[in-house]
Amino acid sequence: MFLRTSSRRRAAASVAAACALAVTLAGCGGTTKKDSSDNGGDVKATDAKANPDAPLKKGLKLAFLPKQINNPYEKIVDDAGIEAAGEFGGKGKEVGPSDASASSQVSYINTLIQQRQDAILIAANDPNAVCGPLKQAMKKDIKVVAYDSDTAKECRQLFINQASSEEIGRSQVQHIAEQLDYKGEIAILSATQNATNQNTWIEFMKDELKKPKYKNMKLVKTAYGDDDDQKSFQETQGLLKAYPNLKGIISPTTVGIAAAARYISASSYKGKVVINGLGTPNQMRKYVKDGTVEQFSLWDPKKLGYLGSYAAAALASGQITGAEGEKFKAGKLGEYTIGKDGEVILGPPTVFNKDNIDDFDF
Repeated sequence: MFLRTSSRRRAAASVAAACALAVTLAGCGGTTKKDSSDNGGDVKATDAKANPDAPLKKGLKLAFLPKQINNPYEKIVDDAGIEAAGEFGGKGKEVGPSDASASSQVSYINTLIQQRQDAILIAANDPNAVCGPLKQAMKKDIKVVAYDSDTAKECRQLFINQASSEEIGRSQVQHIAEQLDYKGEIAILSATQNATNQNTWIEFMKDELKKPKYKNMKLVKTAYGDDDDQKSFQETQGLLKAYPNLKGIISPTTVGIAAAARYISASSYKGKVVINGLGTPNQMRKYVKDGTVEQFSLWDPKKLGYLGSYAAAALASGQITGAEGEKFKAGKLGEYTIGKDGEVILGPPTVFNKDNIDDFDF
């Protein structure tokens, strides 16, 4: 809202009244991004109106904030999103911490607010630790889009989910159960203890394991490699030593599954312990071909970044507000519909194995 006439006072009163009723997805913190008010609380407005016919604005500035800057999977996502921004005349960049601790992203959000980015796209290390500064961003009319790993719902307008969280979690158990003939001890090698996406998937894994057909399977431990290659490698070693009867490891993180496969490929456990989870073809190709890993899953991270970029642009251009049922076009990916709680789902994951892995390059 930019008011420049003598009627500013009357319009401001109307805006204030609207913001008092606010509970939806558009920020009502002030008239421009320079407004420095900091009142906390919900910054979404129910009466925000979308204009689906509005053109995408030129010159939009989008900032991608991954869990950690050196995560190879998120580098693929962010590079694709930055490239997509160029398609609609925007400019993207990637910034972020070198570690995946809960609060490591906060200072970067504050800097991006000062830089007056049009949108911040974040893969949250912790759903709540980033909320304060993200709410301030929305108050300054900076759009917030979570991707890969969600924030608390009130701290962003959209969440670009790579696939249904339930589908991801349950399928991880289903795949490894088939490989183990539905019996044996298994463990989970996750990322950080606070990672929203990991914890959501793990809850669905645990729920899936309660079904009668898994009565002869037992989850013995969930370990955390913090999306760090060396720590994930060491956690794999620790699991195998602590649980000599372990038959399988699910690692729903690209860093973890690659580290676990590397350890097992050079050990006496090769061919005896099943590794499954989420990985990229380029990371996992050699482990599939040498027989360490039979299969794993993932969506196309390039498409995830591409979709995130167009979603952020649609928000910043006023085509959508983040309300359920709104639609927007994501370039070559086509039209998407916003679901409950601002969730947009990219699509189902792909299962990779020796028969199809060479068909993919990412």
